[in-house]
Amino acid sequence: MPPLPPRFRLHATVVVLALSDTASMAAAADAFNRYDRNRDGRVTAAELNLPAAFARYDLDGDGVITRAEFDQVSAAPARTSRAAERAPVDLGITAADLASLPADPAHPRPAELGIGRQVPDVRVTDLAGRAHRLSDWRGEAGLVVAVTSATCPLSKRYLPSLAALEPELRAQGIGLVLVNPFASEDPAEIRAQLAAHSFTAPYVHEVDRALTGALGARSTTEVFLLDATRTLVYRGALDDQYDLVRNLPAPRQPHLRRAVAALLRGEPPEMAATAAPGCDLEATPAAAATSPVAVTYPRDVARILQQHCVSCHQPGGVAPFALDSLAAVRDRTRVVRRVLEERTMPPWFAAPPPPGTPAPWAHDRSLPERDRADLLAWLGSADRPEGDPKDAPLTRRAPTGWTIGKPDLVVPLSRAYAIPAGGVMPYQFDIVTTTLTEDRWVSAYEILPSARDVVHHVLVNVHAPGGPVRDHEEGATGYWAVYVPGNGAHIYPEGFARRLPAGSRVSFQIHYTPSGRPVQERLQLGLVFAKVPPRYEVRTLPIPDRDLRIPPGAAHHVETASRRLPYDLPLLSLMAHLHVRGKAFRFELLPPDGAPEVLLDLPQYDFNWQLRYDLRQPRLLPRGSTVRVTAVFDNSAGNPANPDPTRTVRWGPQTSDEMLIGYLEYFVPIPPRDPPAGG
Repeated sequence: MPPLPPRFRLHATVVVLALSDTASMAAAADAFNRYDRNRDGRVTAAELNLPAAFARYDLDGDGVITRAEFDQVSAAPARTSRAAERAPVDLGITAADLASLPADPAHPRPAELGIGRQVPDVRVTDLAGRAHRLSDWRGEAGLVVAVTSATCPLSKRYLPSLAALEPELRAQGIGLVLVNPFASEDPAEIRAQLAAHSFTAPYVHEVDRALTGALGARSTTEVFLLDATRTLVYRGALDDQYDLVRNLPAPRQPHLRRAVAALLRGEPPEMAATAAPGCDLEATPAAAATSPVAVTYPRDVARILQQHCVSCHQPGGVAPFALDSLAAVRDRTRVVRRVLEERTMPPWFAAPPPPGTPAPWAHDRSLPERDRADLLAWLGSADRPEGDPKDAPLTRRAPTGWTIGKPDLVVPLSRAYAIPAGGVMPYQFDIVTTTLTEDRWVSAYEILPSARDVVHHVLVNVHAPGGPVRDHEEGATGYWAVYVPGNGAHIYPEGFARRLPAGSRVSFQIHYTPSGRPVQERLQLGLVFAKVPPRYEVRTLPIPDRDLRIPPGAAHHVETASRRLPYDLPLLSLMAHLHVRGKAFRFELLPPDGAPEVLLDLPQYDFNWQLRYDLRQPRLLPRGSTVRVTAVFDNSAGNPANPDPTRTVRWGPQTSDEMLIGYLEYFVPIPPRDPPAGG
């Protein structure tokens, strides 16, 4: 998501209704517990016995005060009247404004665009009439194919940039070839342009769209980075210097250069696909996503698994077995076929959008249908063709440390924890005091276990100095950072960050799962600080249901919780949390006027993969709306993960208990600092 333009900046008045300020929550904890006499997580009018105060704290008017409501009002500055407290919040931004922002054009879905696939070694003819294979121009490390045109205005603007790039790529062992898909353009004009910029790179003037068709090129400024095995590593814009309405003095985002740097490190690029503004190209039959006549392991299967599976299914990964070799895949044929047919792997559980409607998610991890079909075709074939070993992809280096870069601050657990070989281990709660002398803004975090196979999930919260730190909330008041399998690090968009107060304490609630061998585990929290002051603070709003009561044997038990919004809420992402009886989960928006709208539907909830679902663009949930979360639980004997189908299940911290929490991640503006005296 790009940073919001200045005209969309939120007014600081929204800070008045900050939802989960950590310092205020800590200071209010003891007061809430004093009034919550029966320790059920809710304060009734009889327990408080102060009608005016009760009305102030009961934000949604449902007759009880939840801990989240108490924290919210306690964290807000004192108000002179209830009318002022209930007044609309001027965000300086409307739902129409947010809707007018385009879904981030820098993040098309790479898997749908051929990233990770091998590009065919097509036959082409250069401008001088000589025949070649694409592989003839590959350097030691790879090849860049740049689409261009002699007449497209943006292509002509990018010619000097491509000319400057040519010797740079050559020095890095990467070849460069230019391809023009327009047979109607004048060869003499093309030669004149090349001479004017001193190009020596080969130039293909197509008549049959063989190369641009094989690449599935979409515009006349698109560039393609192939590694030494012709695996497509990156496709999109050269950089962000030019588009249809803008010329920058210099690029701010050198997309291709960053992708080349990652390739030379043996890593996938952080951004594998971007939009490439230019003159649009017609699709060609060669660009259609059709499977080869015979799917082979090295050319097809190995690349699909590498793109979607091997980051977890490798030695030392979070998955229980590796899928990084032909022998390993053959050993797991039945289980791989089953999870593909069930659509439970790769882990992505959001229901698909209606046909013709783009998905709202920034990082859709679902498996494209072409890849699924190719895998099932190979797994279901009698001989499972080995193919030519020369077609195998390069081996990727498995990350062994931080994926967010070198942290500015590392916060380890206060001690190592002894994890037994078997049995059930209670949740652990650890508190570490930081030594920061000033507030810092955190633009990225990562929770890095020392033994991944025993860490199921971690909730991290930050507590301002002086207040109590308690572990009984069990995530019901939100989180500051979170780790679950497949979701242990996050980099916030430019201009967004979380606050880490000076002298704060960091608490870790850890769910350890014994893995068959005793081990000492001491995970770490790595933090990257924002290099410039951010404009927006990221926070988390939980919607919990502490009053769960799931009857024994119930195979389809429904529970709901809701939260009315007395303010406009700019939404960034959603995440659901249930335990092993969780079967499905749904977030809905109930506007003051209009029909309910599904924000996120998880028809197949999986306790082992509690993913966050980031929106491609922020969504403004209007004041007066209600966000409702609905969970379906399976407490029957037919649920193989159910520890005891004869028991009535209530809220509790252990996996054998249950929870229902829907998390909304949102943002508020950070008030500008006062200028220095005399400044």
